[in-house]
Amino acid sequence: MDVIFGRNKKEQLEPVRAQVTGEVYYRSKYLRSDTYNANTKANRIVVSEFGTMAHPDPCKNIFSKAFSYLSHTIPDFTDNCLINIMKCGEDFYATTETNYIRKINPQTLETLEKVDYRNYVAVNLATSHPHYDAAGNVLNMGTSIMDKGKTKYVIFKIPATVPEDAKGKNPLKHTEVFGSITSRSLLSPSYYHSFGVTENYIVFLEQPFKLDILKMSTAYIRGVNWASCLAFHREDQTYIHIVDQRTGKPLPTKFYTDPMVVFHHVNAYEEDGCLVFDVIAYEDGSLYQLFYLANLNQDFEENSRLTSIPTLRRFAVPLDVDKNAEVGSNVVKLASTTARALKEKDDRVYCQPELLYEGLELPRINYAHNGKPYRYVFAAEVHWSPIPTKILKYDILTKSSLKWGQEHCWPAEPLFVPMPGAKDEDDGIILSAIVSTDPQKLPFLLVLDAKSFTELARASIDAEVHLDLHGLFIPDADGDTREQAPSQEQPDRVPDCHVAPWT
Repeated sequence: MDVIFGRNKKEQLEPVRAQVTGEVYYRSKYLRSDTYNANTKANRIVVSEFGTMAHPDPCKNIFSKAFSYLSHTIPDFTDNCLINIMKCGEDFYATTETNYIRKINPQTLETLEKVDYRNYVAVNLATSHPHYDAAGNVLNMGTSIMDKGKTKYVIFKIPATVPEDAKGKNPLKHTEVFGSITSRSLLSPSYYHSFGVTENYIVFLEQPFKLDILKMSTAYIRGVNWASCLAFHREDQTYIHIVDQRTGKPLPTKFYTDPMVVFHHVNAYEEDGCLVFDVIAYEDGSLYQLFYLANLNQDFEENSRLTSIPTLRRFAVPLDVDKNAEVGSNVVKLASTTARALKEKDDRVYCQPELLYEGLELPRINYAHNGKPYRYVFAAEVHWSPIPTKILKYDILTKSSLKWGQEHCWPAEPLFVPMPGAKDEDDGIILSAIVSTDPQKLPFLLVLDAKSFTELARASIDAEVHLDLHGLFIPDADGDTREQAPSQEQPDRVPDCHVAPWT
């Protein structure tokens, strides 16, 4: 595991021709964030990260150290944008979960300007998994901490285009807040990594995996990382907020379910007066503990035993609860799911999910079906380890699955690319970057037929390729498959700060 996780990989600045019939190239480059440049210049960690807290230079005098401590009371977050790529208008941005995004050139991978969300919307944190509506507008959520005496979850839209007569052509300057949810706790807002969207509603889970603001404000002084300021409160519940996009207001009914941790929403849609949504859920928040460097060694497989297996769960929420329904009755009557919603007193409804599948993560769908009824989930198969060894296609209708895997091969997140003029939901191909624990086996780009999950081709390259948890492919101007731009057909997500596109 040290070969895969424990070493920095070399950049591949010039395209390397892959061993395949046709035109396939690979290039990778570290994101030149301010954090990256500062750490490289100092040859040590000088900007605090989620898992590593920086400390003042030991050579500085006591006054410099004291000033450094004070400046970190309200921390300025890192711009190591390592999770995703967001398309905003005609531009592409590398994103993370802080208030910073970095503009990049998707062809050369050059790092461009640094953008602070706070210049356009009052959020301290934002998700890296935005959605895109039919017009190409970006829909996203962020947390506004103690703004005007309140901590809120803010829902905002960045337009795809800007009117000709508008001042400023940058879409970010026209960001619009169209809804918000007040946090149940002023100083302990919920952590969240994604959210769900349908044609008319936003689905937000306020889960008991919480960020302690007071602990965060003193983390630098105490010499602990920000990850230690996150805690799972298993005695709490998970609250389901449904926000009407047309009014910007949450539904008045108090929906809740058992405590859980969700990183990835799969999809959501409306059906017969109900809102159905699917998520990948854990029983606790222990996943974060597995990726400390101390665990990324030759004993990784033993150190990385998950305490709970990620499961695909389906929830069904009634959009209008019958006030005359009896307490304890199931107010969801959908034939398509066994998920239940039990009415309780005081306008409360307990939502009990249907368990669809155990042992999967990093879900993807045909994005043309985002917010609509759908059938297929493409994902990485994981059980007691967070690192996938197989990729799978799960059929929600038949409850069956197809899988691909090979010995010593570790696949990245599978990506669905629709065929031109596709009619069926699974009419397309699956792309996944594969690395191997066998030093004699070259990394390669895997191409599968999305219907049968049979291998169509692979493009091997003689270059260092790192393991990506998230990936993205974009079609270039000539229509060839590159890293796929976020659009209605094929959305979000790119890898980490070591950006690695296949061309």
